[in-house]
Amino acid sequence: MTNETAPKTARLSLGDQEIELPVMVGAEGEMAIDIRKLRAQTGAVTFDPGLGNTGACTSNITFLDGEKGILRHAGYPIEELANQSSFLEVMWLLLHQELPLKTELDSFTHDITHHTMMHEDLKRLFASLPKAGHPMAVCAAAVGALSTFYQKEGPKTPEQNWIDAIRLLAKMPTIAAYCYKHSIGQPLMYPRNDLSYAANLLYMMFGTPCEAYEPNPVTARALDLLLILHADHEQNCSTSTVRTVGSSGANLFSSVSAGISALWGPLHGGANQAVIEMLMSIRDGERSAREFMELAKQKDSGVRLMGFGHRVYKNYDPRAKILKSACDDVLGQLGKRDPLLDIAQELEQIALEDSYFVERKLYPNVDFYSGIIYKALGIPTDMFTVFFAIGRMPGWISQWLEFQADPDKRITRPRQIYTGATPRSYQKVEGR
Repeated sequence: MTNETAPKTARLSLGDQEIELPVMVGAEGEMAIDIRKLRAQTGAVTFDPGLGNTGACTSNITFLDGEKGILRHAGYPIEELANQSSFLEVMWLLLHQELPLKTELDSFTHDITHHTMMHEDLKRLFASLPKAGHPMAVCAAAVGALSTFYQKEGPKTPEQNWIDAIRLLAKMPTIAAYCYKHSIGQPLMYPRNDLSYAANLLYMMFGTPCEAYEPNPVTARALDLLLILHADHEQNCSTSTVRTVGSSGANLFSSVSAGISALWGPLHGGANQAVIEMLMSIRDGERSAREFMELAKQKDSGVRLMGFGHRVYKNYDPRAKILKSACDDVLGQLGKRDPLLDIAQELEQIALEDSYFVERKLYPNVDFYSGIIYKALGIPTDMFTVFFAIGRMPGWISQWLEFQADPDKRITRPRQIYTGATPRSYQKVEGR
């Protein structure tokens, strides 16, 4: 539907009231009823738990059509970006909604590369935390702590926001690697300016002062692909969190720290870890893949199928398609064959042929195959979500910057439908 054929208004009848509300039409034809004046005109609000039918903002960054399985960043299909682009180029695309010129990409790459080191005093934060603490909690604390190192006085300017964005994009791999090194008691490795973004992350994760370590180019390219596929995904839970915290005037570091905490949840970024744990339970247990899938169909069985279905996609997740083909390629080039991949492929085949899963449109999502690749790259299971956060970082930052530049921005403040007690009188404790 084009702007010319879309209705200009929607008519709402509420009791004996009838009002007209403006209709907005997005660039891809999606329609939204503008209800900003609904309460003022009628005294009523809408009720939408989970906000699945509510457009909270306009955005130029990412388009997602869950019914058709489409994901585009500023108009560019995720399939083309995954096959031809790099994570740094996708960063720029999300930040500017245009692909960079070579001079722009070179300058951007230089800036990111030369801001990877952290302030030495920040190491004390890692040392003060338990080694057994989950890396996502440590990452959230470290990113939040950056606010104390880069404090600003007076109003934020676009130039200051851009510098903070560069700092956060550059330092996140260092923070992630330090989380891992702290957990296993190894010395922290300084970043190397001669390595690519993904290779440098691998070096800081797995290198030691004892001997030379050079990241495998195949591993680095596979990691770069994973980061691209995680880069942005419209108004998901963590991105909405970053925007919401930013709407209060909080700085970029504080806003993204909140986003990391939101991503940690098992219903969001933590799902890829849950997929690996599910596959391992099948591998090590007495149930076959088919028996597991039969139990997954029974609500009272206690068995939950992870990595299938998506809140938005009602078709095959395009990112999962890319990772499915990448799985065999990466494992083949690395000379590995993981039995978990065989189990995953069997589960997928069963789901695609079973009417129960087909009717409910439970297709594999990006979490289903990403965990297998992370495992093949040697990434510890509890670091999966941290790597997801590294990939999602440019999306969070782009969304935060877009919100800050929005002339219509307002602090996020949803309404509620009160269902508690009606007015009653207070009685002193002796008389209750």
